[in-house]
Amino acid sequence: MKTSIATVSLSGSLPVKLAAIAGAGFDGIEIFEQDFLASDFTPAEVGRMVRDHGLTITLFQPFRDFEGLPEPHRSRAFARAARKFELMDQLGTDLMLVCSSLHPAAVGGIDRMAQDFRDLGDLARQYGVRVGYEALCWGRYVNDHRDAWEVVRRADHPNVGLILDSFHTLGRGIDPDSIRSIPGDRIFFVQLADAPAIDMDLLYWSRHFRNMPGEGDLDVTGFMRAVAATGYDGPLSLEIFNDQFRSGLPRLVAQDGHRSLIGLMDRVRRTEPALPVDLAAFPPPQQVERVEFVEFATSPTEAPALESLLAATGFRPVGRHVSKPVTLWRQGATNLLVNTDSQGFASTAYSAHGTTVSEIAVMVPDARAAFQRAVALLAQPHEQETGVGELAIPAIRGVGGSVLRFLDSASDLGNIWSVDFRSDPAPAGAGITGIDHIGQTMAYDEMLSWSLFYTSILQAEKSPVVDVIDPDGLVRSQAVQSGGLRVTLNGAEARQTMAGRFIEDSFGSSVQHIAFASDDLFATAAHLRAGGFPTLRIGQNYYDDVAARFGLEPALVDRMREANIMYDEDAGGQFFQLFGLPREEGFFFEIVQRQGNYRGYGAPNAPFRIAAQKRAARPAGMPRR
Repeated sequence: MKTSIATVSLSGSLPVKLAAIAGAGFDGIEIFEQDFLASDFTPAEVGRMVRDHGLTITLFQPFRDFEGLPEPHRSRAFARAARKFELMDQLGTDLMLVCSSLHPAAVGGIDRMAQDFRDLGDLARQYGVRVGYEALCWGRYVNDHRDAWEVVRRADHPNVGLILDSFHTLGRGIDPDSIRSIPGDRIFFVQLADAPAIDMDLLYWSRHFRNMPGEGDLDVTGFMRAVAATGYDGPLSLEIFNDQFRSGLPRLVAQDGHRSLIGLMDRVRRTEPALPVDLAAFPPPQQVERVEFVEFATSPTEAPALESLLAATGFRPVGRHVSKPVTLWRQGATNLLVNTDSQGFASTAYSAHGTTVSEIAVMVPDARAAFQRAVALLAQPHEQETGVGELAIPAIRGVGGSVLRFLDSASDLGNIWSVDFRSDPAPAGAGITGIDHIGQTMAYDEMLSWSLFYTSILQAEKSPVVDVIDPDGLVRSQAVQSGGLRVTLNGAEARQTMAGRFIEDSFGSSVQHIAFASDDLFATAAHLRAGGFPTLRIGQNYYDDVAARFGLEPALVDRMREANIMYDEDAGGQFFQLFGLPREEGFFFEIVQRQGNYRGYGAPNAPFRIAAQKRAARPAGMPRR
């Protein structure tokens, strides 16, 4: 698979873009004419720069408003094309994209346009180059790849082929299976982009909201399956118009793009019957069985406050690591680690963020295969020295620089509690049965990246993005679930929001809250209250509203009010929530009870919960103790 990306997809100058693209592992670039014109380099210098980065120029684009023109516009279009062909020779590329016309003087007619491309093919042959025709989904006469293919088919010229773009096909709702009947050798180039499902003008949608394959709602996998079935073996290129990406770090955007292409083609190989599965490819995605442990990095001076909170939540210290200052706190099958090591990764994490969640470990069917897949999808491996006889647990770096570890019960990795720890069974706790979900907070422009991280590495599904209203701004939230792992990704734009302040106060820590599961939240709440758990007080107006919204029995509402428990429901079931007071940096615990098949996370309650947390938190600008 040869990979490529359009220079327009990234921010920065042309040299910066080239460095980012090469660093991410791409084979080539589509050079967008605007990027070339905005530089001070000659065409020959640009060509050398590209080659010096180990890249090729896979495509020069765009050439606009060509076909269907009457004279004198037609002659001028051919003169423009000749100049572009000369430029391409100096750049060192042999393929130019011609997008379907929007010219007000253009006239329709498949045969007329086919003749134009036949003549253009003759001109291109003189220069030793090729041209590809792409149907813009807002094109004046041609806005469907089937019509563009008919123009190319009738032109019947070896230097004229078809260019396909997933957005222009899927954004218009065209069945991608119509591609299967096109000969693969007549497809000169394939461009890929995803997009969120938004009902808006096609041009505006395309120019501002495209994203990487797997980050949106379009069936890019179905599109690429159809392309692969034709036998096409040319470059796969990303053409992403996105305001967020064009203001982001080029290196990270390029890396996400390359990861998206690797993940996309892995899905295609595994789902397209016409293609043999490459046995040498990396392992398939796995579903998480459960969260095995969460580790906090802290210091000896800050550990007592954290441990006091754990004790109030019903956890008890039941063991120690065999060689490190790590304490195992347990409640039922829920394991939390408190690491006060002054060396190694935990020490680095504490130095960077203060007391923080530094590691999450998940149980999967095959930990080493999960790690192999993650690395193939460009995750950064995490290695740390282990003592004699201790387990070397596969790990990668995750959100906010934290660590995601993989364990399994089928290998020695399932023996972590008997090999790396000396521990006892947990005494009765407050009724917490496991970890329901983990809330990870990040800058909004990182949210798509981490959604792609989880959904490409794991067998996972994502929910639609929801808007969470904070009294001081908007936070966007998306849930990702892989079996027993649920993660809510919360993207903050405004620093005044609770999520924004957490990012600032924790210096970019990732986990803002952990939600524990309970089978009887009212009984758990009573245990917590007796144990001194710092419960968040919910405003009384909330309970009058929730009773009216859902028609709840007065007795149930009274119990909720007394315990500060919040409520939500959907078509599948009911949801109860109890929150702890936030720590100084904004971290907090949540305990939830799901009834039936409730699939949400209590999003309608978020504005009232956040308002209560802000009332309980230190005033803005007050220094931390």
